[in-house]
Amino acid sequence: MQAPRTRVQRRPVHGVLLLDKPLGLSSNNALQKAKWLLRAEKAGHTGTLDPLATGVLPICFGAATKFSQLHLDADKTYETTVRLGVRTSTADAEGEVIETRPVTCTLGQVVEVLDRFMGPIRQIPPMHSALKKDGKALYEYAREGETVEREPRDVVIHELELLDVQLQGEEPFLRLRVQCSKGTYIRTLGEDIGEALGCGGHLVALRRIATGPFEQSQCVTLEGLEALDEAERPRQLKPVDVLLEGHAAVTLDDENAGRFLSGLRRRGSWPDAEQVAVYGDHPRTLLGTAHVKAGELIPGRLLSPIEIQQILESQP
Repeated sequence: MQAPRTRVQRRPVHGVLLLDKPLGLSSNNALQKAKWLLRAEKAGHTGTLDPLATGVLPICFGAATKFSQLHLDADKTYETTVRLGVRTSTADAEGEVIETRPVTCTLGQVVEVLDRFMGPIRQIPPMHSALKKDGKALYEYAREGETVEREPRDVVIHELELLDVQLQGEEPFLRLRVQCSKGTYIRTLGEDIGEALGCGGHLVALRRIATGPFEQSQCVTLEGLEALDEAERPRQLKPVDVLLEGHAAVTLDDENAGRFLSGLRRRGSWPDAEQVAVYGDHPRTLLGTAHVKAGELIPGRLLSPIEIQQILESQP
């Protein structure tokens, strides 16, 4: 007879965990593991990483989930290895080999091709992606052996640096550092670079080393989190307002803070601003976001009084 499963007692947790996602785990599985380790009630991630990708995955807990959408627009930085001369069905190492070609390009041609992919480019999203068409993920069509038409998307490659290169031998490759805008598919970039070199290619490694202001040096691994005492784990969280970098800050006194949290506009001598982080004064705590127009502070996403109280109680 099996022993009864112990029910995990969930608790309110608020903040951002910068996780170094491991190889082989989906973003959602990594999120669920972190959520279980923190015994958290509510969590979501910003920016999916494929199971074959590792690196920076910000996970938002509790009140931070209200602002996670803001971070989806952040630029990303990756390090990746493109195996030249071999194309696969998924443009990465998970897929089946569909074509092999000799690699005959020179280093000069590699540099010239990489220059071509700098700046604004257009990409056709891969079939093996979570992008939806008619309410269905593209990878679901791909699993059924179906290819559907995809609209090209405009993205920007801010930096494309050649870190290492091998054009001879059994496994020729390029190792690249890519800083890019949101929505860039690195698998597609690697495949397109291979095509431009005349030999094809696919990704064999991908690591996100930065997303917005968050870098890999700030991250904790699942193993590191698990090794901590349960009371220590919440201390790995960054405060909710790390998601609001670049927002102007406005601080309200107690009376105006209460009215603002009720959804009421406040008047003041603030300059116009599209993105504002609003704080209460005593004690200083995040209330939510807003924008200022013609001297009016107009509420956006607000924390609830219960969330604010839980955040204050969790602070040392």
